[in-house]
Amino acid sequence: MRMTYTSDLWWKNAVVYCLDVETFKDGNGDGIGDFRGLTQEIDYLAGLGITCLWLMPFYPTPNKDDGYDVTDFYSVDPRLGTLGDFVEFMRTAHDRGLRVIADLVVNHTSDQHPWFVESRSGRDSPRRDWYVWSDTPEPNPKEVVFPDKEDSVWEHDPHTGQYYLHTFYRHQPDLNVANPEVRDEIARVLGFWMELGLSGFRVDAVPFLIENVSPELADPHDFLAELRAFMTRRKGGSVLLGEVNLEYDQLLEYFGDGLGDQLTMCFDFVAMQRAWLSLARRDAGPLASALRERPEPPKDCQWAMFLRNHDELTLDKLTEDERQEIFAAFGPDKDMQIFGRGLRRRLPPMFGGDERRIKMAYSLLFSLPGTPVLFYGEEIGLGEDLSAEGRMAVRTPMRWSAEGGFTQAERPVRAMPDGPNVADHRRDNDSLLRWIQLLIERYRESLELAWGDHTVLDAGDPAVLAHRCDADGATIVAVHNLDDRECEAELDLTGLERCVLTDLLVDGTVKVPGSGRVRLPLDPYGCRWLRVSAPEVSPEDASVKAQ
Repeated sequence: MRMTYTSDLWWKNAVVYCLDVETFKDGNGDGIGDFRGLTQEIDYLAGLGITCLWLMPFYPTPNKDDGYDVTDFYSVDPRLGTLGDFVEFMRTAHDRGLRVIADLVVNHTSDQHPWFVESRSGRDSPRRDWYVWSDTPEPNPKEVVFPDKEDSVWEHDPHTGQYYLHTFYRHQPDLNVANPEVRDEIARVLGFWMELGLSGFRVDAVPFLIENVSPELADPHDFLAELRAFMTRRKGGSVLLGEVNLEYDQLLEYFGDGLGDQLTMCFDFVAMQRAWLSLARRDAGPLASALRERPEPPKDCQWAMFLRNHDELTLDKLTEDERQEIFAAFGPDKDMQIFGRGLRRRLPPMFGGDERRIKMAYSLLFSLPGTPVLFYGEEIGLGEDLSAEGRMAVRTPMRWSAEGGFTQAERPVRAMPDGPNVADHRRDNDSLLRWIQLLIERYRESLELAWGDHTVLDAGDPAVLAHRCDADGATIVAVHNLDDRECEAELDLTGLERCVLTDLLVDGTVKVPGSGRVRLPLDPYGCRWLRVSAPEVSPEDASVKAQ
């Protein structure tokens, strides 16, 4: 594969870091994270090596769903600061070379949003059709999204006598994106924040966003194409990162069915879930099969890779037996599980604090084909709070020092778990923080990982995942041992005979024999990134060539 590097494709080898302003750093001492506090830590983020910040919702909200219930798409939650604070944060981020994207939550609003207040004021309201209303509750989908809180997606409104649709919580009525006025308003929201410096958006729950568009009226995917075209006109290189938890054959159409004119990137939920099955079994098979099955996205699109995010660790694409395997390995207690389909735990506690396994898992993440996405605090092994409700268990305050360091207030906005902190990790050259910095540095240096053609290799041992990435005549081979035993990978590197493999994570080299088959020893949970160099030329060969 030939790599074509342009600034408009910056996201191809970006490192995305998701954070919640509310829980990252308190800058005014009221116990709540804010833009002032986040701005104070821009140098920390730049030093970590990440290139793009993804902000969870920071808009005004009643906060019944951690900010995903929005009452004003054109402002900042007063608890988090002002528009002026946001602009200063953007200026500082750009000064350090960081791009910023933000959550686009437009499949619904809060029921306190002025649009919905007007919509429910009467059946003849000018904004009545901005939401989805029905005289009778229509059949529910096969599965309610939050079965612990809701048993229907329709809520009766006694004032008008009709039912409104809410795919998620009843206090989050769905917007009717089939309405051209709603689509125009969403475009204005995008344009507003792009003018303030955003490089794009992470689009929340994309399939739910477009499902209300009737195919008889229009192609539901036209809406995504319209948004992509609007953003490209406003700012070349802007991105739409989509949350699309579907099987590969359904997911491809969200890129634009070969055209690449809809979502720029999609999270790979299939590979993520298979990765956890492989980690639970200590068998690379499930992940290897996902990578072999995964289709190539269109040229100007990319997969986004992750192991954990801000929601539950959903396992809905696995069988019930497979889910139970992962529950048994990483979340055996009922309070660690959620919705019967996932876990509400952060990655380091799931591995029992085994630093070898944790480091291997993040090495795996950064080596897989796609753009890596980290959740804030992963770089220090930030813990969870299982006493918090639901998915809030993983949305804990960032821990900056042994004393906490998140706030000077006596009570932070959320309970802060004891455990690792930034200050201690900075003083330890062998810490997880330093390891993540190294992985990011090597990933950014190794364009083959992001831009190249990827091939899963037979490693000769079920515990080992091996793959190679080729681009412009350059090659990197990545090998990971998912088990706690020493093993040896035997790889067929035909075509690379007598080449030299240079370790990128530790010092050392390996020469590929003339047979093309190389043996690579691996420690328990060992990981190796190997760059291929040209074959060594002996003095005799050089003499013959010169003649």
